Amino acid sequence: MAKADIEAGRLLERFDITEPKVDPMNLAEELGVLVVQQKLDGDVSGMLLRRGEEKVIGVNEDHAEVRQRFTVAHELGHLILHRGRPLILDTGTRVNFRDSVSSMATDREEVEANRFAAALLAPETMVRRAVRGINVTSADGLVGDLAKRFGMSTTAMNYRLLNLGILSDPM
Repeated sequence: MAKADIEAGRLLERFDITEPKVDPMNLAEELGVLVVQQKLDGDVSGMLLRRGEEKVIGVNEDHAEVRQRFTVAHELGHLILHRGRPLILDTGTRVNFRDSVSSMATDREEVEANRFAAALLAPETMVRRAVRGINVTSADGLVGDLAKRFGMSTTAMNYRLLNLGILSDPM
């Protein structure tokens, strides 16, 4: 099991979360992270700012709720898994941005943060339990039902189900 999956599971266990829909905004608050919805440049979904004990997640207020949820979970992944990169304007500040490049998951840290977000929002045990309890006749129906239940986009849920081996072909 990957570190991202393990750490997401630890966070859920720490706050005794056993049922969907996981609230990443509430988890951030519980961890002392301020979540701020704000206008961000077009393709920037969010960012994590750390300065000493201060931690702020900025999330693009123009994005859909499911994308904001994934973004906050993604930034929590950076907080828990990665040290961050120094911001040139203030060397005491570290920042991670989530944008169209990071969404493509070509950078190791971005891949890990995406994996953490997926494991946090749709933990394997919860997904498998939900799948057993769903009566659908198509993969589209399965993805759509689970996406609603877990508060994710159908695209994100499709990837999660592929990565868990529940679906074998992308939708």
